[in-house]
Amino acid sequence: MHCPYCGAPDTRVVDSRLASEGSQVRRRRECTHCGTRFTTFETTELDLPQVVKSDGARQPFELAKMRSGVVRALEKRPVSTDDVDAAIDRIKRRLVATGEREIPSLTIGEWVMDELKRLDQVAYVRFASVYRRFEDVNAFREEIEKLESQPNPDVRKRQMPLLDDDS
Repeated sequence: MHCPYCGAPDTRVVDSRLASEGSQVRRRRECTHCGTRFTTFETTELDLPQVVKSDGARQPFELAKMRSGVVRALEKRPVSTDDVDAAIDRIKRRLVATGEREIPSLTIGEWVMDELKRLDQVAYVRFASVYRRFEDVNAFREEIEKLESQPNPDVRKRQMPLLDDDS
C-alpha cells in the first residue's frame, strides 16, 4: 500500500486487530520511507442483492442511502456512531446471508426498523412514521402503544427468566 503522506510504495503492518464485530480488520501501518503511521481497514467485498422497490423497479443496494435514513431518524438522539455502525453491519450481514439475488425494499425497511427499535424508540417512531406513511396522529398513537406494550430490549436483558432453562 502506498503511503498517503509521501506516496512511497512500501509500508509495513505494525499491528492488526478485528473491528466492527469481526467484519473488518484494522491495520496500523508505517511508511518505510517517511516513518509516518496511518490506519487502514480491510473488509470483504460482498455481492449485495438488487433491491426490488414497491413499484417493481430494481436497483442496486446503496449502503449510503440506508445509512442516511438511519442517521436522519437518529438525529439529536443519544446514540453513538459505533452503535449505528454495528446496526448497519448487522443489516448488511442479513442481506448477504439471505443468499438471494433480489430482495424487496419492504424487507430491508423492516430490518432497519428492528435495529432502530433496539437503538432508540424515538428514532424508531420517526422512521416508521415516514416508512409506513402515517396519515394522522392515531397512527402515531397506535405505534407508541405497541412499543409501550413490549419491554425495551435492554430491559429484557436485565430480567431474570420466568422458567429455568432445564424445564
